[in-house]
Amino acid sequence: MAAVPWGTIALYAGVALAPSALCWVVLNVPRYLRRLDPRHRAPAASGPPIEQVAADLRRVHRLLAHVPPGTPQARRAGARQAYDALLVQACAALDVEHRFDTLLEGVDREVERLRVEESLRSAGLRIP
Repeated sequence: MAAVPWGTIALYAGVALAPSALCWVVLNVPRYLRRLDPRHRAPAASGPPIEQVAADLRRVHRLLAHVPPGTPQARRAGARQAYDALLVQACAALDVEHRFDTLLEGVDREVERLRVEESLRSAGLRIP
């Protein structure tokens, strides 16, 4: 019985498989390289989903609109601060500018609330 020429069989296998392997490399390696590139990664969400922020905004807005008589001033102020914090979160999510961090409570801050609400509505957020 003759010895099997393993070198020749390996050469034939290499010639037969090389085109398929080359096509696989050309088609798949760029995809794997893109996965490793940090510029192509999706940014991680930094806060709650915008749908949750919008629902919270509507809830707190209703609370502020229908404050029963005799409600302590501390509760009213807390609700306004919560509403402002939610507006800031919505502004961050939708890239809307605000000036809540520079304005004190008063007429200017109330005007800023109205301006930000309208800007958020223009950006597509459904709030009252």
